[in-house]
Amino acid sequence: MTGLTEQIEEMGIVPVIKLEDAGKAAGLAKALCEGGLPCAEVTFRTAAARDGIQIMSETCPDMLVGAGTVLNCEQVDQAVEAGARFIVSPGLNPEVVKYCQEKGVPVFPGCATPTEVEQAIRLGLKVVKFFPAEASGGLKAVQAMGAPYGQMRFMPTGGINAQNICNYLAWDRILACGGTWMVPSGALEQGDFGEILRLTREAVHVMLGFELAHVGINCENGEAAKKTAQSFETLFGFEERENSASIFSASYIETLKAPYLGTNGHIAIRTNSPERAKAYLARKGTAFREDSAVYREDGRLQAIYLEKEIGGFAVHLVRK
Repeated sequence: MTGLTEQIEEMGIVPVIKLEDAGKAAGLAKALCEGGLPCAEVTFRTAAARDGIQIMSETCPDMLVGAGTVLNCEQVDQAVEAGARFIVSPGLNPEVVKYCQEKGVPVFPGCATPTEVEQAIRLGLKVVKFFPAEASGGLKAVQAMGAPYGQMRFMPTGGINAQNICNYLAWDRILACGGTWMVPSGALEQGDFGEILRLTREAVHVMLGFELAHVGINCENGEAAKKTAQSFETLFGFEERENSASIFSASYIETLKAPYLGTNGHIAIRTNSPERAKAYLARKGTAFREDSAVYREDGRLQAIYLEKEIGGFAVHLVRK
């Protein structure tokens, strides 16, 4: 069973919600889940937070609903009783951290200085919130601060948006990022869940960065592959680049010297993170051929095939 921190890492983005009206909680939960982010941090900055957490948890039982802006142990109890599965605080309060640890509830306190990170390490924490991220210097600041503490990972929150999230997530010490941009206050107040769904889906696609890498064509043998590749070079100027198994025409077409996966061939889709892309597609019901997985020396997933063909082509993810 995947642990909660691993599930949050697979999400990549944790929507941070300021909920003024608990009556909007069910629609919000459905929009986030349908948009591809079944996760939320509901801040205890409003009176509706507790009820909102409970409604979201009951509406979408598989959703990772946590409580944010938790300042004391009483709020921890309220959040957990409502169904919160993790606790987030803006600063590092040892009393709150120890209380969560005693209750077995994952807690991510805010840290913005090396002193606070060292205190978090003494408390046995492995992940902290970096807050306020952009106001504290952004990615360069958290990288510089985190350099001496290789055992610590971070969840930047504050000023994260569609324009900078990929920069943050490219650093492997970032577990995930918290953000509010996919749930604007105006849309939430008006109950415009269609807009929230659109922005959530857009945020996921920005994070994953899906794009066509190349198309692979199955050929009967090396001679047929050579002839096919020559056609692409002659017609379109796609220069041939041959290896033992195939010939690439520029970076667009791969002609295979022997049939491989796919009735006709394969389609390669590039992504910023095959791990997050795989988790996202799995939540949509997509199965994968685990025996096709290729891993890098650092243990990260490099490529993997989907189980089912699309239009006669096998499809695989590949890391950018």
